[in-house]
Order: sequence, then structure tokens, then C-alpha cells
Amino acid sequence: MIPFFGTLAAMRFLDPLVKPCEVCGLEFARHEGVGNLSKTMKTTGETLAGAPATGLVHVNSARNPGTALDLDLVAQVRVNTSAVERRCAQLGGRRSLKKDWQAAWLLKAVSMIDLTTLSGDDTERRVHRICRKARQPVRQDLLEALGMGARGLTTGAVCVYHEMVPAAVAALAGSNLPVAAVSTGFPAGLSPLPLRIAEIEASVAAGAREIDIVISRRHVLMQNWQALYDEMRAFRTACGDAHIKAILATGELGTLRNVARASQVCMMGGADFIKTSTGKEPVNATLPVSLVMMRQIRDYHERTGIRIGFKPAGGVSVAKVAINYLALLKEELGDAWLTPELFRFGASSLLGDIERQLEHHITGRYSASFRHGLG
Repeated sequence: MIPFFGTLAAMRFLDPLVKPCEVCGLEFARHEGVGNLSKTMKTTGETLAGAPATGLVHVNSARNPGTALDLDLVAQVRVNTSAVERRCAQLGGRRSLKKDWQAAWLLKAVSMIDLTTLSGDDTERRVHRICRKARQPVRQDLLEALGMGARGLTTGAVCVYHEMVPAAVAALAGSNLPVAAVSTGFPAGLSPLPLRIAEIEASVAAGAREIDIVISRRHVLMQNWQALYDEMRAFRTACGDAHIKAILATGELGTLRNVARASQVCMMGGADFIKTSTGKEPVNATLPVSLVMMRQIRDYHERTGIRIGFKPAGGVSVAKVAINYLALLKEELGDAWLTPELFRFGASSLLGDIERQLEHHITGRYSASFRHGLG
């Protein structure tokens, strides 16, 4: 299960009208002032079973069972690159958030971060620090000033290498925060297939509830869609009950059309999320790539009724950029995707910048970035 927040910060964005939450039966009225960010929530229906008193609501979405490989559909996928670039270039100028609305969106972004440490010098102590930050991602005094002190705000998950899964699971015990493990020969994905499958199974056995796999880029570059589909099905089977995120490594796929086709094949193969990058490529998440992937998600949902999650990773380190991604997501896929269940940022430094912006919102002053470390 992936955490979902039923608060103003989680559900109330640009729309000036009151809108009911279809999932939780919550409704929000508009109030002004920093201290009222959480006071606008009122319950109009029953909350979902198992929601703790902090206001954290858990939603069980249908897993993606996948479909048969449809090569005709894959061949029909086209991308108008110039139109995609124009659409994304206009986004920042059309969406400007200020004051309380900006703070609400930033709090929402916090709840959708996969707080990540993927360094060769990772230690259990570092993982423990990351997990403490995931449990309490924003300083308590800032949350109190925003009226969010008792809302149980956490990040979406903690993402680590397989070796660090047991340490992360132990550090997050009792929090219901999932541990995500990168797998299948991350980041290159060039290990023998049996070893990649065994790595998935080992991470699941160690307690990882989400697995971020990397696809074989050569299958995309050679247009070998059957091989990519078969690989994805094998990974999906090895994950069992754990959610699977397919990392496309879009910076190495050559064209936006390849990105779109690889997205479709991975979803047909059973991916619960599609993810832009490992964070290790020369070019990682970009708005044009994200737009292409979101529209493939929309197409898959229209054909199957299954909602697939999206995760931009690598290069999203500034709060303003994060808001652009959320605005694009809202416009392309709608409010249903604005939950940690269906959207994640693969990031670490992003959280520090968001906390810094929230402090500026409250005090009117920018603090030094080193005051907002990860632990």
C-alpha cells in the first residue's frame, strides 16, 4: 500500500471552486491565511478503512495485470516532437502559484517524493538518516506554522540499493512507509537475465514493497518489442505482490517516439509505474519526455481502465520545477493522479529546497541551504 493524504495540501490546488474528493469523500472550503492550510478540511463521508488518526489515508489501487502484446498498436504510436516542445515551453508561463497555494502544492510534492540514496558509499547509518527524514520530511515548527503539525506528513517511499533494504525496512518499521529497491542490474541493466530476476526476488524477500527495474535499452533501440515485453513479464512475475516501476532510461532511447513505444510495451507487460530515468544518465527527467509518457498512460487507461503511475527521476531538484511537473500532471491526467499512489518524484535534494521555500513562505527570509539537509 502507498500512502495518500486527505488534506488541503494533498487535494486542493488551482481550482477556485470547492470540489469533492471522489476517493475519500472529503470536501474542502476555501480559507485564507497561512494557519488555515489544514482547517479547510471537513469530512462529508466515510474515510477509508485503516486510516490512522493523523489524517493519512491508504488507498488500494488495482494492480496492472498487463495485456497481450499488440504490435500493431505499438507501430501506430507517433510523436510530434515540435508540438511537444512548444507545449512544455509554455507551461511555466501559464502556471504561477503564490503564497498559500504555492505552499499547499509544495507540501503535496513532499508526500510524493521517493527519498533516494543510491551512492557507492551508502552505509546503514546514512540509510537510517534518510529514513528519519522520510518519517519527518519537514521541520515540525514549519508544519505547525502551516497548520499541518498533526497531519502525519511523510514522503512517498525510501529508495535504496538491495544491500540497504533490510536497514531501511528496520528503520521504517511501524510507519507503513514502503521501501523501494532498485534492481535488475541498476543502472545499466546488463546483468544476465537470471541474475536480474534473482535480484528482484531477493529484494522482495528482504521486505521491499516496490521494485524499480531497468529495462534493456538495446531492445528499444533495435525495435525488438517482443523481447522487451517478455523481459517485462518476467520481472512482473518475480515481483509478486510488490509494485513494479519500469525505468526507461529515456536519455538513452534516442527519440521521443522510442520513449512512447517503450512506455506502451512496458505497460502491456504489467508495469505499475513507468519511470523516466535512473538518475545516472547524461540527460534524465525532462518535461517533454514526461509529457510523452503521461499521454501514453492516458491512452492505456482509456483502453484498459487501469491507471498506471508515473515517476520523473533525476534532475528534479528545485521546488519551482517540481510544481511544473505537478501542473503538467494535473492538466494531462487529472486529479486522480495527484496522489503518491500514482505519482512520485525520484529525488533527494528536492526535499531540501522545498523545505527552504516553505520557511521563506512563513518567515519572508531565505535560509542557507545547508540548514535543510537530509539528516
